[in-house]
Amino acid sequence: QVQLVESGGGLVQPGGSLRLSCAASGITFAFNVMGWYRQTPGNERELVARITGGGSTDYSDSVKGRFTISRDNSKSTVYLQMNSLKPEDTAIYYCNAHDLRDRNDAWGQGTQVTVSS
Repeated sequence: QVQLVESGGGLVQPGGSLRLSCAASGITFAFNVMGWYRQTPGNERELVARITGGGSTDYSDSVKGRFTISRDNSKSTVYLQMNSLKPEDTAIYYCNAHDLRDRNDAWGQGTQVTVSS
């Protein structure tokens, strides 16, 4: 079955950095657009960044220039490098796999990122 396993969340001070990883199994990784979303209490899940199998990327305006999404197709893993973190980046971050062939979506369990001094 499909599994997306996130890691790398935690507590960091403002201005600091974190790197999230999401290891995928049970999918044909190259056919999936991989994305990172985040959610805070009382709010809808929002797109942070996504990357196609060919490496094209898309970012929300709030993270452009600070976050970088990348993927290693040989390892079926997607990464999110987060720099210059701000308290407003505090959220649960979810990995998403969107299969372009059948439009199915899969989600990870989420990893907490807290930016606080």
